[in-house]
This record gives sequence, structure tokens and C-alpha cells, in this order.
Amino acid sequence: MDPIRLGIIGVGQIGKRHVDAYSKIPGAELVAVADIDQAEATRVAEQYHIPHVYTDFRELLKRDDIMAVDVCLHNNFHAPVTIAALHAGKNVYCEKPMAGAYVDAKAMYDTAKQTGRLLSIQLGTIFSKETKVAKRLIAEEKLGKLYHARSTGFRRRGRPYVDGYGTASFVQKATASGGALYDMGVYHIAQILFLLGMPPVERISGKVYQEVDMDPTRRKISNFDVEELGVGFVKLTGGVTLDIIESWAIHLNPFEGSCIVGSKGGIRLNPLSFHSSLSDVDVDVTFDVNSADWRWHQLNENEDAYDSPQHHWIAAQQGRVPLLPCAEVALETMLISEGIYLSDRLGREVTADEVLAMSKSTAVQL
Repeated sequence: MDPIRLGIIGVGQIGKRHVDAYSKIPGAELVAVADIDQAEATRVAEQYHIPHVYTDFRELLKRDDIMAVDVCLHNNFHAPVTIAALHAGKNVYCEKPMAGAYVDAKAMYDTAKQTGRLLSIQLGTIFSKETKVAKRLIAEEKLGKLYHARSTGFRRRGRPYVDGYGTASFVQKATASGGALYDMGVYHIAQILFLLGMPPVERISGKVYQEVDMDPTRRKISNFDVEELGVGFVKLTGGVTLDIIESWAIHLNPFEGSCIVGSKGGIRLNPLSFHSSLSDVDVDVTFDVNSADWRWHQLNENEDAYDSPQHHWIAAQQGRVPLLPCAEVALETMLISEGIYLSDRLGREVTADEVLAMSKSTAVQL
């Protein structure tokens, strides 16, 4: 098949990972990179034999030989760059979270629909082996009627920059808008929503915290003003509920993994296990997901198209498989995350309609 010619916008910590991923995927051809740090962009381009380098992403978008771009910038830059790329006729793959605010994410989604271009968001958990098996169990009704789920993410002390990892931009609302919920929670919440089949959100309540001590010098120079812990409770249509806890820093041992329960059985993710009863005896089942994954790759056409978000993005553009609803899942995840922030600010439960009405853009133009 003809290669998918790509441009990468942003070659920082995450951008480099994306470049490396594409370099290993047959059918992906890296044509250009753009970054305001010309020296670093040039270094990355030379390392991966990418022929063109820009310091202004708009110049990259003018190229008519690039079909798609990958946006690897801080959260509040996602919407302006993505929307510009869609209007330039490019398909867009964007890092998570979708944007810094729901209203910006919705603008990205609407623009993709209006322009007829493809839009996908980096949601790696949707492509995990555990998610693939769990999706089969649910589709075959092994869990029965689904009624409750839990999304969990744990770091004992892993706040960017103040705990020694990453840069201060990750912990400032001016660039990131949110903390643990936007950084890691998006992966876990999206995984659950995808498995549940995307029931619409009705009501959200939540609270965010920043309580664990941190290095005083790093606190001062980082301007750390986002949450290190987010908790929430979400009511979905059909009587389904979801509770959330996402930690960058907490004085506890690791949480149990995310889970979904139904009338006939339940699953816990990472590692995947199934819990039910047979002949009135409770049973707990583990899975050999690696063996199943190997077998499916031998038997199923285009199984490689679900190996990772980047593999899927290339395969979908080649027409080998339909694009999974990553943008829709990411948009609903944004609604829940912003709902938790709004609930914390107002001190009460909020409706989905209130989040839509009160969401304010955090977009920053480059």
C-alpha cells in the first residue's frame, strides 16, 4: 500500500516517543518535524532521517505531500494546532488529553466532522491486550448486565518535575490545565468508557487535592497549581455508575486495578482477571493474554492494526480497518474530568449540561 506521509508537530519528551514508534511501523513515512527549538528538531530529524525541519508548524501544514500530522504539544496548545491542521486538509492524531478544556476538545471534534478529516487521540489503554480480551468477554455477555465500574491509577510519589521527572510545564494550569486526571487519569477513564460502550454521562461529583509535601524549592520555581489526586463519582445513562481515583502522590500502597462488574461476572484489569460463580461456587479466573494475542496475530487479518495507537492510526488511513472512536472516547473523558474540576469548584454534583455550559477555553495560540 502507499505509505502514509506524516508530519510531527512537537519533538519534546512525548514527541520523540511518537517519532520512534512511527519509525518502526511499515507504511509510515516521516516527512517533516516542527518545533520552536530548532536545534532539537534538527537533531531528531537527523537521528531518524527525516528530511524537513520547521520552527513554525504552519509552514509544515503548507506541504501538500503530507497527509497527516501528529500533535505532541502541551495540553492547551492541542486545540489551536489541531484545528489549523484540520482546516489545512490534514488528518490529525493528537496526544492526550484531547485539550485543556471540554469546549476546546469539542471544537476539535466538530472541526474534524465539518472538514471530513480523520481525528484520533492517543489512548494507549484501548489497545492493550487486557482491553482486547475484556472487550470480547463483554461482547459475549460473560459479565451479564453491566452496572458499575471503577477507574484507578496509582503513583506513590510521581508528580512531574517536583518529584524529579519531566518539566514544570506539566504542573502548571497555564500549559497543562490539569494534573493527575489529565496526565494519567485519561488513560484509565477512557479504557473503562470504551469497555462500557460509551453510555452518555448524566451527573458528576468529585474533589481534587494537593496535600502531600514536596521539595520547597521545586514547589516555588515550578508554580505547581494542579491536582496530585483526583476522585470522582459519575452517573451514566441506564443506571450505570463509575467511581474514579487517580493519584500522582498519596501515602498508600498501590490501588487494585480498574474493574467492571455485571450481573453474571466481573473483571479486573491490569492484570486481567474474571470473577463469577459456577454451580453456586465462586470462581476467579486468570488469562494467558500473550498466548491469545500471538494466536490472533496468526489467524486474523489486520490484527497488527490494533497493536498500538500509532499502528491503528496508520492502518485506518490506509483503509485496512475502520478508525476506532478514540476521539469520541477522549471527548467523553474530557467531560468527566472537567466535571470533577467543576464539582470541586462549586462544591456540589453537576450535570453534563452544566459542564457544557460552563466550560471555558484554555487554548493558547502558538
